[in-house]
This record gives sequence, structure tokens and C-alpha cells, in this order.
Amino acid sequence: MKKNILLGITGGIAAYKAADLTSQLMKLGYDVDIIMTRNATEFIAPLTFESLTKKKVYLDTFERTTDGEVKHIELAKKADVFMVVPATANIIAKIAHGIADDMLTSTFLAATCPKIIAPAMNTHMYENPITQDNLERCRHFGMTIIDPGSGRLACGDCGKGKLPATKILLDALQFALVTNKPLAGKKVLVTAGPTQENIDPVRFITNHSSGKMGYEIAKMARLLGAEVTLLSGPVALSEPIGIKMLYFTTAQELFELVQEILPHYDYVIKAAAVGDYRCQEVQPHKIKKQEGQMTLTLTSNPDVLMYIGQHRLPHQVVCGFAMETQNLIENATAKLLKKNCDLLVANHLLSDGAGFQTDTNIATIITPQYQKEYELMSKKELAKIILETMIDIEKEKTLC
Repeated sequence: MKKNILLGITGGIAAYKAADLTSQLMKLGYDVDIIMTRNATEFIAPLTFESLTKKKVYLDTFERTTDGEVKHIELAKKADVFMVVPATANIIAKIAHGIADDMLTSTFLAATCPKIIAPAMNTHMYENPITQDNLERCRHFGMTIIDPGSGRLACGDCGKGKLPATKILLDALQFALVTNKPLAGKKVLVTAGPTQENIDPVRFITNHSSGKMGYEIAKMARLLGAEVTLLSGPVALSEPIGIKMLYFTTAQELFELVQEILPHYDYVIKAAAVGDYRCQEVQPHKIKKQEGQMTLTLTSNPDVLMYIGQHRLPHQVVCGFAMETQNLIENATAKLLKKNCDLLVANHLLSDGAGFQTDTNIATIITPQYQKEYELMSKKELAKIILETMIDIEKEKTLC
């Protein structure tokens, strides 16, 4: 069954940005209803949203219907999440004090679903103590407030008050729609991406890891309620919202980060592709091209997963990854036992749609008790399966 998202659009210049949000929600397959204030229609026409949703936009509390429904009550009951975007100082003041004098505020007061407010206004209006007090009242009543961005505003002022980017609004909606958060109260540590080991100031040794699998695990862990820290190597991915980011380049840097923070986490997922070797000596200047062969002397990098397995606390659940081109299951099973993991995700590197750089994966999850193969699926889907497996393992530990 489709989740229903109810958007309340008010009379600010940022109202036009709600059209992009609506478009993105429709592409993702959500059922979207729109309520606009009369002032909002001065900035953007209802027809825009009706064209996007293929549904009527609601403006009037007392508009008569042929089915006898009390529309603002029906919309409130139907909504799985209600976002006011953009939220002006005026609408925030009304919401904070329970005023219900139009279609939007009446529906908002009647709704019992999660409620999100995305303020957008002149920076002085936003920073006014009255507005801040009203926002604090909204937080007190359980509403989520999305902090506005900073920059040059439509009025010409510079400061806080810009409506956040669509991806931030989408993230807040999707987070609110996940009502079952089994990782609430848990701390999750994820490593992702490749390492880079310098040869000289120009060149380095690396691998093909894109970091996509680790990033999807981190985002899914947050959706499931966890407090997440993501240790990221050099990748071309956007920072996930609501996740603490720490960065590394070399295997040694990652190793030192893990040494420092490992004891503070309940779940540890080591998805980073760590290079096994680095140059014994990094040249201070660019190595000039020469005739014939060139030899590099390599030395071993710290084994991050081995360290985690040796220094883990009894309550911690540890997940490792293995990527092989030969004897995948045999090698992955040996790695699981050697590195003292609770589970290991074996990646089928040579299969179409799996491995590095892709948005999909084919994997086998191995534990000391069993192994389970999974067909081609998105890395997001696999991330959920991995975390659900870790949750089950933690429950078993608790029972023992």
C-alpha cells in the first residue's frame, strides 16, 4: 500500500520549490495530497501541483463535496506524514498556538501522523525571538523542525532562512515514514570506500571501490533509528544527511580512527575496501619516466578487520566483507572465522550487476551457523538485509 504524504504549502517565495519536491515524491511512487493557503497561490498556481499529482489541490475548508466527507478530517486521517513546506512565520505562529482558521491549519490540527515543518523566510523574521519561541513550542509538541539553510535570500538579505534542498526534505519525509526503528538507541559504525596509498606526490595505489555499499548501509541504519558514524575514504558520493562523517585516505588513517572510536559502538560494519599494501617509501618528488621497468617495494598495511575482531567488546556485532574472484565461499568462510566476525558478506565480483561501482549487488551472507545466498538486488535492499541479520544476531547474543 502506498504511503500518503500530505504537503501544506504556504505563502512564501520558496513555494515554487515545493513543486520539485512534489515531482520527486511522485517519481518515488508516493501518494501525494496538496493543501495550499490563499497566500501560497499568489506565488505558484494550484494547477502546477494538480498537473504533478493528477489530483485536486485543496484550498477551502468549507468547499462542498458530493460524497459528504469532511475533507480536512479525511485528509488528516489518510496522511502518513504531514509536511508544511515552506512554512512562513505566520503559519508557524498559528500551528504553535493551535489556531485552525483555514484548510491547512484545520487539517494540521486534526492530523495525528508525524508532522514536519520546513521554515523559510527573511532571516530577521526567522531569528526573531517570537518565531524561535514558536518553533520551540512546535518541537515540544513532537513536531520535527528542519533547520533552514543560509545564504542570499530573495529579499536581498544574507543569512539563515533559505528552504533546504529537496534531498534534505525528502530525507526528512522518508525518515518519518519509517515507524519501526529497531536500531533506536544503538550506535552504528560503518566504514566505506577505497584507500589511497601514495607512490609520489602525483600517483597512488588504490582500488575500484565506489563506497556505495557502505553508504547505503549507513543511510539504512539511520532510517532504522541508529546513531550512525560513517568513516569514508575518497569517494564521489554526497554526504548522507543526519550521519556523522569522518574521513580517511590511507589504510593507516582508517586504522587509527577505528582504534580511537571502536569501543563506543554497538554495531560495526567494515565495508571499506582497504588496500593490503602501501609503498615502503613514498618518493618526495614525482618519479620521472625512465626506460625499462620500475620496481616498487611494498609493505603490509594494518589489518583493520583483524584488529576489530581481536578488540571487539562482547556486546558488539561485527560484519565484514569479502570480495573474491575465485573460491568465494571457501575464502569468505575462512575470513569470517579468522577475523572473528559475526557475519561476513561475500560479494560475487565477477557476476553481472555486482561488485564495484554498481547500484546493485549479488551476495552471500555467511555466519558461523549458516550461509544464505541472495539474488541480484539494489544495494539499499541488501543494506536492510544485512542490518536485519545483525539485529537477529544481537537478539541471540542477549538470550545466551
